[in-house]
Amino acid sequence: MTIAKVCILTSVHTVFDVRIFHKQAKSIVLAGYRVTLIAPHDKNEVVDGIQIRSLKLKKNRIIRMFMTVWALSRLAIKEKADIYHFHDPELIPIGLFLKLIGRKVIYDSHEDVPSQILTKPWIPKPLQKPVAFIFGQFEKFSAKRFDAVITATPFIRGLFMSFGCKSVVDVCNFPKLEEFSISKEGPSDHSRRVCYVGGISKIRGIGQMVEAIGLTDFRLSLAGNFESKGLHESVRKVKGWEQIEELGFLSREETADLMASSIAGIVVFQPAPNHINSQPNKLFEYMAAGLPILASNFSLWSAIVEENHCGLCVDPEDPRAIARGIEYFISHPEEAKEMGRNGRRMVEEKYNWESESKKLLELYEGLIRSNG
Repeated sequence: MTIAKVCILTSVHTVFDVRIFHKQAKSIVLAGYRVTLIAPHDKNEVVDGIQIRSLKLKKNRIIRMFMTVWALSRLAIKEKADIYHFHDPELIPIGLFLKLIGRKVIYDSHEDVPSQILTKPWIPKPLQKPVAFIFGQFEKFSAKRFDAVITATPFIRGLFMSFGCKSVVDVCNFPKLEEFSISKEGPSDHSRRVCYVGGISKIRGIGQMVEAIGLTDFRLSLAGNFESKGLHESVRKVKGWEQIEELGFLSREETADLMASSIAGIVVFQPAPNHINSQPNKLFEYMAAGLPILASNFSLWSAIVEENHCGLCVDPEDPRAIARGIEYFISHPEEAKEMGRNGRRMVEEKYNWESESKKLLELYEGLIRSNG
């Protein structure tokens, strides 16, 4: 029996992106498929059974959207895969071309992109709504022509189902249980560290986090890269920066160690249209690590965090409310530990990759059977 071949495509995400490489690609390989990942990287190599094809990334966004995408399309066609699975909106034209030549194509939508466009700082404000509308119509037209659409949240799944797509499956970006073992000791009772893990940007609340930590006697550990040098320089001037521990990008193991030594995890995204209905990976990773969470008070997040009693939700635009939330964890240590245990239990029971991967593999099996 011939082993089916899968080609995964991204021009935006790093080659070892958690969702793309560590979760999806590894799960597909373990299920017995041959997997090639075409992604920005400095060399061709095989890692954990995944054949990586190096894509040279152009730094300029406009050049990348044309030259890099063109280079990726040539690499993709050479693979002659049974299934192509692409992750970035800018690759939709490649997906359409692959359909034209008779390939099975999956579009993996991580975000509500039209809403996301409304907050893109590099798009002039007067053009944001027209660009969002035009892209939304193009995405709707295209998505109906692909064999399947995978979405990162149930909310985004609902949007694509309303388009009349052939098959839409939500495969949520929940954590792998094996990555976050819970130490019996936990952080020291004298620990004054809270952590934030992920991309660092204005829209994700970096200004409010720094200002809030300055109102407490805690330290805030930042694990991630700043969106720009300009943002980094401006935030360093905010009162509270002297209490920041800047760690840069961390490996999966280092991330788990950081969480194990922190008393709480913070995710105070600002109320942008694309955030309100999102399910950020870090929210569930904090839960998996047994950390109480301080999160934005969006309705969806409150339903996850407060209804399961695994943290607190506050106004993400108010540094004083964030500061009060941080102080609550240290002044209520037993309740904070209980919140952490509740979060871990919810991940073990519901919010884990082991459950989500089954939906991914069922989709693949259906597409392969339809090839037969």
